[in-house]
Amino acid sequence: MNLPNKISLVRICMVPVFVVLALMEMQWAQYAALAVFCIASATDFLDGQIARRRNLVTNFGKFIDPIADKLLVMSALVVLVGQGRMPSWVCIVMLAREFAVSGFRLVAAGSGRVIAAGWLGKIKTVSQMAAVILLMLFTLPDGTAPLGEAGRTVAQVVMYFSAAMTLVSGVDYIARNFDCIRDM
Repeated sequence: MNLPNKISLVRICMVPVFVVLALMEMQWAQYAALAVFCIASATDFLDGQIARRRNLVTNFGKFIDPIADKLLVMSALVVLVGQGRMPSWVCIVMLAREFAVSGFRLVAAGSGRVIAAGWLGKIKTVSQMAAVILLMLFTLPDGTAPLGEAGRTVAQVVMYFSAAMTLVSGVDYIARNFDCIRDM
């Protein structure tokens, strides 16, 4: 197993650590969870850079990297909804997009076709990670905004931008790959 794939697996292993910390009510645990999420998010960029620069792109990597991203981000979104830091409908939109795109990927794989992530999908992932980071930084589970209301507003704006990018990238992905279903 090459280094980028090991990094993706480490990101998956960081998800339960993040969740356990994020579910603890102590403020130090919230910031520890934020740190774990930030490090895990950085590994997403790191494994891709290493894979491309060293020509270590593998089919396993194409499979495991998006799964690691989805596990990390979706776990964070569910925790944030449970804590009242994010509206449930935003999480539902993001989950629905991931299920739809994953379904398209399965259909394509059944036809022997691998569909790579596009730029809109990458922007979507980065915006989702940024939204999680800002929501965790600027809101606490008890509803307070430790760094002020301006921070909470910024976090919410990024969250709604992320929801919009999630929809746009999902529609773009389906439109670009609709022939996977049409050819069935």
